Order: sequence, then C-alpha cells, then structure tokens
Amino acid sequence: LQWLRNPGPQHEKRTLFGDMVCFLFITPLATISGWLCLRGAVDHLHFSSRLEAVGLIALTVALFTIYLFWTLVSFRYHCRLYNEWRRTNQRVILLIPKSANVPSNQQSLLGLQSLKRNSKETVV
Repeated sequence: LQWLRNPGPQHEKRTLFGDMVCFLFITPLATISGWLCLRGAVDHLHFSSRLEAVGLIALTVALFTIYLFWTLVSFRYHCRLYNEWRRTNQRVILLIPKSANVPSNQQSLLGLQSLKRNSKETVV
C-alpha cells in the first residue's frame, strides 16, 4: 500500500490499474471462449468433420497461450517495478528494545523518541 501512496511516477500506477482491469475482464472472457471452443470441438467430433474440431482445439490452445503469456509478462513487469521501488525507497528505523536494567523514566523517553519519526518511515 505504501507503494501506491508514494508520489512517484504516476504512469506505473496507471499501468498497474489498467492491467488489473484488463485481467478482470479478460479472464472470464478467455475462460468462456475456451469452454465454448472446446464444446464446439466436442460437438464437431461427434456430428461433423474432424477438421473443424481440430481447428477449434488449435484456437483454444492459441487463446490460452496468448492469455498465459500476457499474464506472465504483466506480472513479471509489475514485480520488477515493485522490487526496484523497494530497492530505491528504503527507510529503516532502529527501535531499541526495553531492557530490564534501564530505569522506567528512561524507557518512557525512548518510547517518545520512537513516536517522533517521519510518517514515511517504516518500523522494522
């Protein structure tokens, strides 16, 4: 979520949003189209020519190959962008653990110091 709130390049976020919308529309369409092609291939095998059935099976294989290729390329692209963002946007805060030999007033001061951190920093 921090990556989405980051005021960095907006084209990366638009690309992610566009790919998510395409994925949500293309997945059911590819599933239904593949099912219909296979159903037609089965019907053609039983009642009609085998050549049309082979063509429908080839169409189904091509459809799912293109769908899987697009999904993998898109997923790999967004993973690469996310990993690059993680590599270049590291903010780390070191929290000092409470120890038994530190007086309670010093522990409360340590706790106040950890509350005064920048909102863009990540607690580790």
